Amino acid sequence: MKRLSVIIALLGVAFSVMAEPAMAQAQNEWQTEPVKVKKWRKYDVGEILFNDKAPQTEGSQIYNRLIPNPEEYIAGCAREVLATLYFSPKDKVTPVQTLKYTLEDIEGISAKSGGNGRVHIFYSTRHVEKSYKGSGDEKVFFETRGVLLHELTHAYQLEPQGIGTYSTNKTFWVFIEGMADAVRVANGGFYGEQDRPKGGHYTKGYRYAGYFFVWLRDNYDPDFLRKFNLSTLDVVPWSFDGAIKHVLGEQYDIESLWHEYQVSVGDIKE
Repeated sequence: MKRLSVIIALLGVAFSVMAEPAMAQAQNEWQTEPVKVKKWRKYDVGEILFNDKAPQTEGSQIYNRLIPNPEEYIAGCAREVLATLYFSPKDKVTPVQTLKYTLEDIEGISAKSGGNGRVHIFYSTRHVEKSYKGSGDEKVFFETRGVLLHELTHAYQLEPQGIGTYSTNKTFWVFIEGMADAVRVANGGFYGEQDRPKGGHYTKGYRYAGYFFVWLRDNYDPDFLRKFNLSTLDVVPWSFDGAIKHVLGEQYDIESLWHEYQVSVGDIKE
């Protein structure tokens, strides 16, 4: 057991070193937050149930080689997500009782389903294989962490109230997917500026909104992501303008801030 622990520890150091160039790039261009995970160490993230449904695939073998203790790894990433979305466990945190995480030989990348404290996340072994080809272990490890941060955000984030649902209201959808990618950006889960989509509009969600939200954190309020997440409890019916005014002040509006962001990052020339 002692020898196995040493091997696992050495693997962790090795992958930290391999990921360093990518992480350094993300930190240089998009200030990543040293999330305060310490206060979340004793927080119950829910029972994590890992199930490899595709052990015969190359993707499964790669995943299990890189992440020998998936339950512990997922719990660690969950605490990073919680520390990014909330101030402390005293906040009104979305509870998760069980979190099923499965490796599956299917198309797609990863997705979260379920609710009311019972969450399921699948991760495609085919995507692992695609990430591995031409890039190797470093790419798989980096991508796996980034994808996991995004999906775990869906498990623990708060949701807008009074405007419908994910499938019926675009504002709801943009907030949910934008915040998930914002958490990924904030924790170095993308390759910095290289992965930032140029132009567009925050209403496209995902990275368009995610990078914008992190820019607001870096330029307006270091607690923006936490306050924006928690705004769903106070701004009802929820809206982007309502949440922006709630978090930053009545003098601000979402479209003006988006324009300022686009100018700041060089997508609009004035």
